[in-house]
Amino acid sequence: MRSGVRVGVDVGTARIGLARSDNHGMLATPVETVARDPAGVADLTRIGAVIDELDAVEVIVGLPLALSGNVTASTNDAIDFARRLAQSVSVPVRLVDERLSTVSAQSALRASGRSARTQRPVIDQVAATIILQHALDSERASGRPPGSSVEPTERP
Repeated sequence: MRSGVRVGVDVGTARIGLARSDNHGMLATPVETVARDPAGVADLTRIGAVIDELDAVEVIVGLPLALSGNVTASTNDAIDFARRLAQSVSVPVRLVDERLSTVSAQSALRASGRSARTQRPVIDQVAATIILQHALDSERASGRPPGSSVEPTERP
């Protein structure tokens, strides 16, 4: 298992959830929720600042595929976001399958006694935590970095 803090990202249309790992890559924990910026500047700037603050070595972005494995509009949005993020930060960015992460996050919050109304501020952070924990567990089991590497691209 590679050492160093990783940052997990759950990309949504309105909010972006962030999570972090410990330095040993064992445990993911929630960090914060960032408002999605339609111009694509403020959100990338804030995520870059979190990466710098945590001295992260890698970013894991959730790839929302359909249950069938097919690509959706959300899949394309996450790929575009990951490419722009890779362009704006100095650490590697990877995409990892995130099917059912939001459903799992909702179930976990409901089981902890949170109502749907009180889940909204933290649901994206919990989803990012689930995505990142899955990536950490996958790397620990396989000995290889999870998902696929993202090549940076300039925004038109």
